[in-house]
Amino acid sequence: MGLWSFVKNAGKRLVGKADAAPAPDVLHQEIRDLGLDASGLDIAVDGDTVKVSGTPVSQEVKEKVILAVGNVEGVAAVEDTLGGHDPVFHTVVKGDTLWAIAKKTLGDGNRYMEIFEANKPMLSDPDRIYPGQVLRIPHDGTA
Repeated sequence: MGLWSFVKNAGKRLVGKADAAPAPDVLHQEIRDLGLDASGLDIAVDGDTVKVSGTPVSQEVKEKVILAVGNVEGVAAVEDTLGGHDPVFHTVVKGDTLWAIAKKTLGDGNRYMEIFEANKPMLSDPDRIYPGQVLRIPHDGTA
């Protein structure tokens, strides 16, 4: 359970109006488009905060759903009441690379592909990250 902060004006635009948080059905569609199994999860929007509740199919899906809805323009926070342990996230800053993030968070820059794999399908290229994007850091060196 937690409240995760995101950069409201960064991320994928799913609605026409900037800074407007998408409706729950739009967020559910984004999750489906990414190929994530959100069965058993409920999504509600309160202002610029997305609330995710229910029972995820796995810890990995829990973390990816939080990122999928949080890395959307207009979303400033994601509150989860889901079980499992708290995820480890990293917010990308200007100049970050996956190599630098891996060195900082995993102790070895050569492990950058583990971070890339842990963030699929939201990431499609390890060289395409942007400031404000929030990434999952694998807990045990696996995606």
